[in-house]
Amino acid sequence: MSLLKVLKNGIVDENPTFRLVLGTCPTLAVTTSAINGIGMGVSTMVVLIGSNMVISMLRKFIPSKVRIPAYVTIIAGFVTIVQMLLKAYVPSIDKALGIFIPLIVVNCIILARAEAFASKNTVVASAIDGLGMGIGFTLALFAIGSVREILGNGSILGLDLFGAAANPAIVMILPPGGFLTFGIIIGLLNRFTSVKITKTSCSSCDGCVGQCNSASKGGTAI
Repeated sequence: MSLLKVLKNGIVDENPTFRLVLGTCPTLAVTTSAINGIGMGVSTMVVLIGSNMVISMLRKFIPSKVRIPAYVTIIAGFVTIVQMLLKAYVPSIDKALGIFIPLIVVNCIILARAEAFASKNTVVASAIDGLGMGIGFTLALFAIGSVREILGNGSILGLDLFGAAANPAIVMILPPGGFLTFGIIIGLLNRFTSVKITKTSCSSCDGCVGQCNSASKGGTAI
C-alpha cells in the first residue's frame, strides 16, 4: 500500500468518526464549538503519530502477551506530554476539553491503529497512518463543532455571524444537538457516497450454477 493511499485512507475511506464511528464520546462531548473540535483533534493526532511511530519501532521487541499494556503505557506517555503543552501554552483549550484529554489514553481510535497498523508496519507508514487518521478525526470534529456553534451560538471560531438579529437554537450546543448533528452528517455522507452493487452471474463457477438458478426461481440455495 502506497503512503498516499495510507494517508487518504484515514481522511476519507476509513474516517474514524464518520466511517468507523470510533471515538464517539469525545466527538459528542467537546464539539460545542469549532475551536474545541480543532483542539481535541490536533491533540489526538499528535498522540496518534507519536505512539504509532514508537510502537512500530518496538513491535519486534514487545511480547505478544503484554502488547496491550505496553501500547497503553506508550500512549499514556504521549498524552501526558500533550496535556502539559496545552496547560503551558493554551490553557483555555485545556480547560475546555477537561477530562477528555487524559481519556485519549483509552481512545479506541488510537488503540485500534496501534493494534491493526503500527504493530505490523514500518515507522514511516505508521506515522503517515497516524497523520491521516488524525486529520480525518480533526476534520470530523471541526465539521460537527462548526454546525453546532453556528446554529447554537450564531458564531464560528468566536466570530459573531448574525449580530443582534441572531436567534440561536440553544439545543444545538446541548447533548441532544450533538447527537442530532452527528446523525445527520453521517446520514448525508452515507446517502451521497453509497456504493451501488450490481448483481452478476457466477456461471463461471460450475459448482454453484444449479444452486444460483434454483434460488432465482424461488428455490433455496444452500
